[in-house]
Amino acid sequence: MGRAVTVATCALNQWALDFEGNLERIFRSIDIAKSKGARYRLGPELEICGYGCSDHYYESDTLLHSFQVLEKLLESPATQDIICDVGMPILHRNVRYNCRVIFLNKKILLIRPKISLANAGNYRELRWFTPWSKARHVEEYFLPRIIQEVTGQETVPFGDAVLATKDTCLGAEICEELWAPNSPHIEMGLDGVEIFTNSSGSHHVLRKAHARVDLVNSATAKNGGIYILANQKGCDGDRLYYDGCAMISMNGETVAQGSQFSLDDVEVLVATLDLEDVRSYRAEISSRNLAASKVNPYPRVKVDFALSCPDDVAVPTCMPIQWRHHSPEEEISLGPACWLWDYLRRSKQAGFLLPLSGGIDSSATACIVYSMCHQVCLAVKNGNADVLADARRIVNDETYIPEDPREFCKRVFTTCYMASENSSQDTCNRAKLLAEQIGSYHINLNIDAAVKAVVGIFSVVTGRTPRFSVYGGSSRESLALQNVQARIRMVLAYLFAQLTLWARGMSGGLLVLGSANVDESLRGYLTKYDCSSADINPIGGISKTDLKNFIQYCLENFQLTALRSIMSAPPTAELEPLVDGQVAQTDEADMGMTYAELSIYGKLRKIAKAGPYSMFCKLINMWKEICTPREVASKVKHFFRMYSVNRHKMTTLTPSYHAENYSPDDNRFDLRPFLYNTSWSWQFRCIDQQVNAL
Repeated sequence: MGRAVTVATCALNQWALDFEGNLERIFRSIDIAKSKGARYRLGPELEICGYGCSDHYYESDTLLHSFQVLEKLLESPATQDIICDVGMPILHRNVRYNCRVIFLNKKILLIRPKISLANAGNYRELRWFTPWSKARHVEEYFLPRIIQEVTGQETVPFGDAVLATKDTCLGAEICEELWAPNSPHIEMGLDGVEIFTNSSGSHHVLRKAHARVDLVNSATAKNGGIYILANQKGCDGDRLYYDGCAMISMNGETVAQGSQFSLDDVEVLVATLDLEDVRSYRAEISSRNLAASKVNPYPRVKVDFALSCPDDVAVPTCMPIQWRHHSPEEEISLGPACWLWDYLRRSKQAGFLLPLSGGIDSSATACIVYSMCHQVCLAVKNGNADVLADARRIVNDETYIPEDPREFCKRVFTTCYMASENSSQDTCNRAKLLAEQIGSYHINLNIDAAVKAVVGIFSVVTGRTPRFSVYGGSSRESLALQNVQARIRMVLAYLFAQLTLWARGMSGGLLVLGSANVDESLRGYLTKYDCSSADINPIGGISKTDLKNFIQYCLENFQLTALRSIMSAPPTAELEPLVDGQVAQTDEADMGMTYAELSIYGKLRKIAKAGPYSMFCKLINMWKEICTPREVASKVKHFFRMYSVNRHKMTTLTPSYHAENYSPDDNRFDLRPFLYNTSWSWQFRCIDQQVNAL
């Protein structure tokens, strides 16, 4: 009797609509799985077309090209003698479904549509797909002619069914179904399914990985079984970074763990597991067995194939392992770095340009690029030919081998300190020292001439000359003068990004990096179309608190001693005149709130779904030891006034790496008006009534 089954799962760096590349990566994963003896191979959600196609799912081209890729897979000798489970969109009776297509030896065994669609936060699956609502029901699906010619089948089963092989039974879940309260694996397990599969398109959020791992392990802890999870990895053309973490679990314990962050486009996990361990585990769970005796059975698709070999007594099986989680600082160091690398190589640019101010945010961004350079050198050292080829194309040198992160950084990363008369020597020195330590090509320039020219045009036209408030000007004049400086820096950043390499006798252009953190974006503490306006922003979804911890991590792990003085300096925009040569303006004083408070406001507003009144009610208890109810009311009102006044800035926010669930990203994640009644009269009156009552 066959007992030991060998199964494979993978994490693939698929790219939306890159059918050529996606097919090649699928083939590579199948080759690796077969070479390691696997008899079943699972891939990520919608891997054929790429998960992030968005409104391209509406196009018939996307469906056509997906079937063309499936045709290539079906007819290839590479897919023989292994059950292949791939993801693609399918139109059934004029309804579009997110599907798994499971096939073996040029025959499609089952098309399994997704039952629970992800439709919160960054996900909009209900916009493009319809959930399959017919539980345990199978219909006939009429195959397109190009597939019929390969398989010899006119119709195949389509619906909620499981596969019965010679030695076991497999059931599929798709991403969100694992997170649903009524996950299919519960009923499938009671009906005798021993191997559960899950193809995911799950993105990285700081401190989230453990939740996914716990869900997978708990899926089989109560019910027994083997759980196999595949996931997308990398940047597939959007703000999200899919963080791999492919895994295999049995009876509540992890037996194989994939990497969360890496530059490998294809990662395959293979495990050999004993089915008798599942059966003996289930045998003594009496509550499970009683429930199983009453379960409504699933339709079974019989498969004349075994995942095990007849004589497998001596085959070694995998043992449980301890999952290693990254710290949040490691996640910031690795996730955005991998995202930047994907964006750089896929956009076919020659590197990055960062306005480096000498503050925490731009310094953290520089450290992430330096971490990317570390990852590239490490991948090349480990024999990653794809990364080497990409690095050579980026630097335009076919013989180049990136070995030293600082040297590679010099080739692909330009930093620029843009001084004004309001800049201190301290920030200039800090930026210069950090640039030296990470190896970036550093530029020092002064923007005063450009600022004076722009303000001069206004003075000529109007006959009036605005002044800073310290020189007797109004707050409106002072703010306008600050904004001119900030916006000129953005214009110069793009000019230098386009022409710096040309001036150095090199080819290509640079991507401009932004460095506004999630808290400043939430509060709107930035100039619209200033240096926060860039091509991409690797820290736009990360809080100031986490960035400070990340800076400390880089100081210790990369030995970047320049970061010590950057950490100790108070955050400042340096847009107002110096006083006795020293910075008089600080961010927290300007904002009227601390960064720690901003993080709390952000989490309550987005994650706890709190409006002004609910936020006040929560904070009077959270802050009862440090604030009176009247002080809490004042803080909440100030936050909502500033948030609503500045919400329009989120409509032009630079595309940012999504890392926090309280991100104010207006594009998809945090959908709100951008023209508010900023008096919040009704809401604030409710707060005042409560304050008076207290």
